[in-house]
Amino acid sequence: MTQTPHISVKDLNVHIGDNHLLKNININIPDKSVTSIIGPSGCGKTTLLKSFNRLLDDIPGVNISGSVLVDGENIYNAQAEVTHIRKKMGLLAQRPFPLPMSIYDNIAYGPRIHGTKSKKELNELVQHYLQAVGLWEEVKNRLNGSATALSIGQQQRLCLARGLAVEPEIILGDESTSALDPISTKTIEDLLIKLKENYTIVLVTHILRQARRVSDYIIFVYMGQIIEFGPTEEVLLNPKEELTKEYVKGFIS
Repeated sequence: MTQTPHISVKDLNVHIGDNHLLKNININIPDKSVTSIIGPSGCGKTTLLKSFNRLLDDIPGVNISGSVLVDGENIYNAQAEVTHIRKKMGLLAQRPFPLPMSIYDNIAYGPRIHGTKSKKELNELVQHYLQAVGLWEEVKNRLNGSATALSIGQQQRLCLARGLAVEPEIILGDESTSALDPISTKTIEDLLIKLKENYTIVLVTHILRQARRVSDYIIFVYMGQIIEFGPTEEVLLNPKEELTKEYVKGFIS
């Protein structure tokens, strides 16, 4: 792997109660690329994704050891500031959750929290990020309308724009097209491919065709362990590990 890692995971173990969910995870996720995490249901894909922005912290009984370095900083260090860490990460969830306010205020919300007060600057930010997700032309005449009145595909793009407006470095997606129709899914996929010019993107997906379409790299997770990691075509078309071959052929679900 010649690319610079943006996220480096070293000896990561996650327990919740007696369940050992992630086992000795070691992985370097390259900068400015799309990496997809694949694997059967319950294998630890989402747990791994959530370990990157400390969304596991609030789970009762969770115990985490090892390190996750983002830009060289161990986010599990006792001195690490969680808000600062999460600001670096934009999260696109399975279903869109627009804030119960206007389209404009959904985008302006994050910049306002981080100190942007100027109406002119906020206007420019709102337009810029709505354009970045291809939504500006669709909503520019109803910015003061409710975000929840948008279609589900538009809501997901709005949530992506809202996440980008706080200027993250990394975009995390957790099955983020699973609730969308095929046209909205393609729109989100095309956006992610474009956005990797400026962001490191890590996605959880259960759709191998999608992983092949959008990813530069694949992580195959099984029973809480990383079985194989490498360039997309290599892992999906010429896997080295027998378990990966079985999963790609559909023998493991």
